[in-house]
Amino acid sequence: MSPKILGINGSLRRTGSRTLHALEIALRGAADAGAQTELLDLKQLDLPFYDDRPDVQSYPPSVFALVERVRWADGLILASPVYHGTLSGAMKNALDFLELLSNDQPPWLENKVVGLISVAGGNSGINTINSMLHTCRALRAWVLPASVVIPGTAFADDGHLQDPNIRARLAKLGSEIAKYARLFAEERRTGR
Repeated sequence: MSPKILGINGSLRRTGSRTLHALEIALRGAADAGAQTELLDLKQLDLPFYDDRPDVQSYPPSVFALVERVRWADGLILASPVYHGTLSGAMKNALDFLELLSNDQPPWLENKVVGLISVAGGNSGINTINSMLHTCRALRAWVLPASVVIPGTAFADDGHLQDPNIRARLAKLGSEIAKYARLFAEERRTGR
């Protein structure tokens, strides 16, 4: 069985997004491990702000595109730039929209595996990982114990990741998401 892995890019940078570049490396790692992968770039969705409105049908189609892609996935890789010590507003807003999965069976991100990546302009991105971790746990996701925190110094001037150790960690994150998503999906399929 080929697990379905969705990568969500939380950077809204129009060109040269280091976060997007890192996510693509992790998704290649998942694909190399036999997963079917898809990239969801939040800057292309143009989501409104989540406002917990009673009439969810009044949200634009972009909201339902996000929700349907998350439903489709067995596992997620979330990648966010570090903005003022935490995750991007775009990523937090997208995660807030997953409240629309609350009536699913199972609800929210239950029985989905999630991997986390943060890309810092400086050296520290652990608070971004922690913020995404807390949100994903509140959504009942299984978050991989190993995440990838990337300092800005790991990138070349052209925006490409130049540190081979971090490239290897991103690829491993992708392969681990594929491995555990496959196990969870098999368990759901067989009921064991």
